[in-house]
Amino acid sequence: MNKESAEQIPHVVEFTETNRRDAVTGLPRFTDPDEAFQSALDAAVIAGDLVAVYCLDIDRFHAVNNSVGRRGGDEILRSIAQRLHVLAPERERLWRLGNDEFLILAIFPSEDGPRVLADKIHRVFELPLPLAGYEFFISASIGYACYPTHAANAVDLFGCAQAALSQARSRGRGAVQTLSSTHAEELRERMALGARLRSAITANEFVLHYQPQVRAPDGRIVGVEGLIRWQASDLGLLSPHRFLGVAEELGLIVELGRWVLHEACHQSRLWLDAGHNDITVSINISSLQLHRRLFVDEVGAALRAAGIPPAMLELELTENAIMDDVSASIDIMTALKQLGVRLALDDFGVGYSSLRHLPRFPIDRLKIDPAFIRDVAIESGGTAIVRAITVLGHELRMSVMAEGVETEAQLGYLLRNHCDGFQGYLFGRPTTADEVTRVLHGRFIESTLMRSAASPGRGLLLVDDEPNVLKSLARLLRREGYEIHMATGAKEGFDILARHKIQVIVSDQRMPGISGTEFLSQVKEMYPDTVRMVLSGYTDLATVTSAINRGAIYRFLTKPWDDEDLRTQISEAFRSFDSRKQHSISDG
Repeated sequence: MNKESAEQIPHVVEFTETNRRDAVTGLPRFTDPDEAFQSALDAAVIAGDLVAVYCLDIDRFHAVNNSVGRRGGDEILRSIAQRLHVLAPERERLWRLGNDEFLILAIFPSEDGPRVLADKIHRVFELPLPLAGYEFFISASIGYACYPTHAANAVDLFGCAQAALSQARSRGRGAVQTLSSTHAEELRERMALGARLRSAITANEFVLHYQPQVRAPDGRIVGVEGLIRWQASDLGLLSPHRFLGVAEELGLIVELGRWVLHEACHQSRLWLDAGHNDITVSINISSLQLHRRLFVDEVGAALRAAGIPPAMLELELTENAIMDDVSASIDIMTALKQLGVRLALDDFGVGYSSLRHLPRFPIDRLKIDPAFIRDVAIESGGTAIVRAITVLGHELRMSVMAEGVETEAQLGYLLRNHCDGFQGYLFGRPTTADEVTRVLHGRFIESTLMRSAASPGRGLLLVDDEPNVLKSLARLLRREGYEIHMATGAKEGFDILARHKIQVIVSDQRMPGISGTEFLSQVKEMYPDTVRMVLSGYTDLATVTSAINRGAIYRFLTKPWDDEDLRTQISEAFRSFDSRKQHSISDG
């Protein structure tokens, strides 16, 4: 045997592992990294070798169990264990880590060895598994890490291997992943932060900040969302994205969630005592919290301890959390509704596809994810999604709230498309309970935009890249009783459309960046009720005819215009708008 092939074979190491054996596979049950790995690490230090730990997770094993039954699933696990045992012949090198997870440890004299074994493990899962006369094909996600490359002790080595497995899962089925040096350093920092988290919970270093939620159309504050912050003694105030991921990895998210639940209920009691009996306090619930057996009881206990009406508490759930196990989620949500709390589906539209099950969920409110709100006033694709979510929610008797509202243009569009409520920096950033209490005394967050959106008006938008043309049109039409808005391009036009009620648009055809017909075609998708006209000295009959046939424009007018004719054409456009609106009302 040559030196190169010899370097790929793991050393034989004797262990004194005494873990209880798994009844299905006969393998040791993995419980403690120090007990399982330390003798291998000590041997590697003496020999100058690498220790590699591999975490293996069978992809979608629950689907396998559903198709072949529990006994069939156990037989597949035994077959996998036997195949892995060939790669790790000393039984003490191979553990069953969880229901569908295994763990392998090996020692290598070269840096190439760990990847070679990873590829061999991957090929094991590519082979078909015979069962009851059939062949089953499965795959596994594999993550591995090495000592001393990625970690300096047994606990960190196991954590790095698990982190690599998590990265492999995120790449899709059948992926193999190890940690880069950068990722390993980031992981060490997260683990150090995790150690701090445990003591921070005990030391009560966390606070809740609250962000106002307002209703349409008057801007009345109807609720707040409680958002956790970590007031670290040496690091200052940390936002949740700095530590929530670590809390989830270490299983601390349940304990943090329990603290948030009780703190929100306690603050609700204080606001109730101050006379604010018609607001809702919302908090986020993690998947791990939601699916714990005692979660419903914990919510009930927190409500009773604070002495608040259950409807004052709203629990925000994500699509991913409730789609993990739809039947169990429905049972849990039904039990929560029986307590009297409100339920919201948070970040709607970015998680698993829950549309088929949505009518079965006892949800009170849909919250549109900020990703769809960001360009809602300027991009037709996002506007279609927002309109669709709003209509869907209302059809299912749910209210609809938009998150991440930061500009008046976004608010204007959402108002005109019948969104029920708003949350975002336009109405206030998350702040302390004391500051929110001060804001609650006013109960309204003033918005002239909300008031103008509620008024009927006769809005006319003129779009032309020539300022002199705009001035001439404004002078001509100023006595007609229109609320005239002017824009020198499409971007400015979209902003005006979002912030004001516009019934009729007159646009030039030749403009920098986008033509009038292209602009009005997008407007048709975003504001289908508007009456859209082109006023131009440039005639491209094919383009204009196509736009008219598609309904993008109502009429094409030419420059130079006849004053009286132009007044008549615009007046008829407003009558057309009113007629369409009346027809729509009578049909409804």
